[in-house]
Amino acid sequence: MDDKLALPVGTTLDRFIMRKQEEFPFATGELSQLLRDIALATKIVNREINRAGLIGVTGNYGQQNVQGEEQQKLDVIANIRFIRALRNGGEVCTIISEEEDEVIQTGNAKGKYIVAMDPLDGSSNIDVNVAIGTIFSIYRRMSEVEGDGTLEDCLQSGAKQVAAGYIIYGSSTMLVYTTGCGVNGFTYEPSLGEFFLSHPMIRTPKEGNLYSCNEGNINSFPDGIKAYIHYCQEKNYSGRYIGSLVADFHRNLLKGGVYLYPPTAKSPDGKLRLVYECNALAMIIEQAGGKATDGSERILDKTPTSLHQRCPLVIGSPDMVDKVEEFLAKEAVAV
Repeated sequence: MDDKLALPVGTTLDRFIMRKQEEFPFATGELSQLLRDIALATKIVNREINRAGLIGVTGNYGQQNVQGEEQQKLDVIANIRFIRALRNGGEVCTIISEEEDEVIQTGNAKGKYIVAMDPLDGSSNIDVNVAIGTIFSIYRRMSEVEGDGTLEDCLQSGAKQVAAGYIIYGSSTMLVYTTGCGVNGFTYEPSLGEFFLSHPMIRTPKEGNLYSCNEGNINSFPDGIKAYIHYCQEKNYSGRYIGSLVADFHRNLLKGGVYLYPPTAKSPDGKLRLVYECNALAMIIEQAGGKATDGSERILDKTPTSLHQRCPLVIGSPDMVDKVEEFLAKEAVAV
């Protein structure tokens, strides 16, 4: 029989999760089921995004979220879809979302996990067909496994994440995640309705020639960041900034680069959210051999004090992050 007539399609996400679970003799399967729930919600949101222009769900929703940002219709849809999937799955007791003021109790009293998420990052780019994404973090609850999760369960440091990931909706849809044993990427095959392993054990290059930041804000950047950007320009690095965090991060993860969102005069604490965005991406980049700091302190060592706390972010290839910190340290000494 000629096997070339029917080449294998690869390893599905479900099969990959099952095999990884079998490597841990005391695993109960709950985290595996939670990851499957996220994958299911991803497929539904992917469908909504792909037909958004045809069914009239692009544009503003007409309300602001707790961040003071204009909600897009797809922000609301993605938020509902992920909350519904996580609630119905039964493994999560509490959800916190960038789109919600307060914690969301699922009613799953015996759920062992907390999920923090940005349901649709970069949603303002939907109308112009630019890549957008979802970011998620998974924590074990610290409170007694009976009843609702607590605020303390939700305000754990990023170092206590048991899993983190993101989904990028672009020319293809990819789910990238880690459970602390490396980073793996899965590409969605819509005709089969399955995610297939396409990027096993991702490692980010130690050095790159890409830097990503909104240079329109350069006059408000700290002097150390200004000096670093000037250094990049002298080295003929390429400036690449999409404006969707997931898309910028994903490109730099694979190709090598650094993403910068420093404090500015308008946002002295930075703009990105520690709990919903920075922690998840920091876990992923570290598992892929990179680094993530706020300019001086490791992101995963920071303990949040509020659900919507903001944080500066320098993340990417380790040598490039080190160089940014070097410039910031020099400016601090000079002051």
